[in-house]
Amino acid sequence: MPTIVAQIAPQRSTQYTEMVTELAPYEIELSTIGSNIIDSIQTVTLGSHNYLKFQLDTKVDDTHKAAFNQLAMTDGYFLYHDRIDSVEGPFLLPIDIPTNTFLPHSLIATRRYRGKTNELFTQFICNIARYSSAYKSTPWHKLTLLDPLAGGGTTLFAGLILGADVVGVEKDKKVVESTVAFIKQYAKEGKIPAKYREDRLKNVGKRWFITLNQSARCVVGHGDTSEVKHFVNGLKRPQLIVTDLPYGIQHASEWQEMLVSALPAWSSMLADGGAMAFSWNATRFVRGDMIQLVESISDFKVLNHPPYDALSHQVDRVIKNRDVIVAHL
Repeated sequence: MPTIVAQIAPQRSTQYTEMVTELAPYEIELSTIGSNIIDSIQTVTLGSHNYLKFQLDTKVDDTHKAAFNQLAMTDGYFLYHDRIDSVEGPFLLPIDIPTNTFLPHSLIATRRYRGKTNELFTQFICNIARYSSAYKSTPWHKLTLLDPLAGGGTTLFAGLILGADVVGVEKDKKVVESTVAFIKQYAKEGKIPAKYREDRLKNVGKRWFITLNQSARCVVGHGDTSEVKHFVNGLKRPQLIVTDLPYGIQHASEWQEMLVSALPAWSSMLADGGAMAFSWNATRFVRGDMIQLVESISDFKVLNHPPYDALSHQVDRVIKNRDVIVAHL
């Protein structure tokens, strides 16, 4: 039974390092690898770097390696040995992990804009949604991911890197146009085959239908999130809904006003067996209040058992408690 250590993904700030260290064990626990882990996942320090240490009940095979490749919060995987023959360790033997993605990781890292969510956290929440759905083992290229509050497109880019079809809806026209312009420029500079189509949706808004690498489809829509069905039209019903709620909202009345029309529209689009995951600033609007709000105005049922009840973390000095809701219908 092999012992594995996974290096915590390096971060550029102490706060991001703390966030990744807190969330990484839960990502592995909920992943397809989690069912093969014996006992608990431990955090250990080796050579001044933080790792997660755990034991598998089976040898590492290609399925495990593919699953490691898609994890966001860890980067670098090793077989761990306390000693080799009479020589005291520890010793780490690197596990060769495939690093191929549908599109380069630079897609999500290159674009910078005010209020952008940390890229690793975005990929983390996409993974958590998939792991919590009936599509846990379904390849990303067979999935559709919806971000109904798309902002600058970070969630869309995360989905595209993984190979999913993605749909985003954003009410700020300038933000939508800048996202489309970025995709066009990125594809041009990267020599990525791309096709574009503009659709005007009467009394609803406008969408850009983009096909990248001849297969992955990306819809970037300008309109209201309550009209999300018009933007999804032409794609498979999304199995995953992932978004980051606006951080500027502080009061329950504002959350309710936004979500009361949004959640029924989102739930009507979710495929059977799908999952929704969203994060929000829980500094003033606490988890219990959010669960009550979500379940009182929609058919979503929030997962509130471990580890889903332990995903809160600090972002910065202003957002001292960002939390994550994962829900099914």
